[in-house]
Amino acid sequence: MKETNRRRHVGRIAALSVAAAGVLASMTLPAQAADGMSADQIMADCASGVGKCTFNDPKIGKAFLGNQRRVSDELHNCSSSDATQTLSWSDTVGSSDSAGVTISAGGKIAGIIDVSVQASYSHTWSSSHSETSSLTVTVKPGEVGWVSRAQAMQNISGTWQTHYDSPKAGHYYWYLPDTVTGPAPNGTDGVHNAVVVKTRPMTATEKKSCTTRQVKAFRVAR
Repeated sequence: MKETNRRRHVGRIAALSVAAAGVLASMTLPAQAADGMSADQIMADCASGVGKCTFNDPKIGKAFLGNQRRVSDELHNCSSSDATQTLSWSDTVGSSDSAGVTISAGGKIAGIIDVSVQASYSHTWSSSHSETSSLTVTVKPGEVGWVSRAQAMQNISGTWQTHYDSPKAGHYYWYLPDTVTGPAPNGTDGVHNAVVVKTRPMTATEKKSCTTRQVKAFRVAR
């Protein structure tokens, strides 16, 4: 009888030891975001410094030209002859990741990516690019003209790694694959920023508004 009790006691200790080892292993093994931590939580912890984060194994994709967007006021020509005017323009292009998180210039996230890119590619990475200039625009009668610009862009793919001093959602380490899209230097991979003049016919409402104007050409705010 005593021998039977002793065996049961040893069995319970062994079972508890296995369970404890399983808990410890689950806390030390890396976990993906889908296992219980959202991508937003991981990125927020990286941004705040709660999680000690690195952006591992960055891979820079080929440069491509981003979407055209209006960067100046509009020039409306209400006259019967061509209207020419110099329009000032300005454009700031930022970065965002595959989860839709905006990466602000000078922020902790941008700094982590820059350190990773420098270590792997020996050049800096910028989360934002700003540019200003002016362009002379000629608009035909009854048309609207403006300056449009497209920025050279690049994707950087990698994996966020967060390390916590105490387990969070059961793990010390969390991993999040991510792709960051941001501005590339002009001319990267033969892709150049594009600044163009665009025009379109006035709408009926815009034509009607011309009758209240005393000038033959005017600008409206963006």
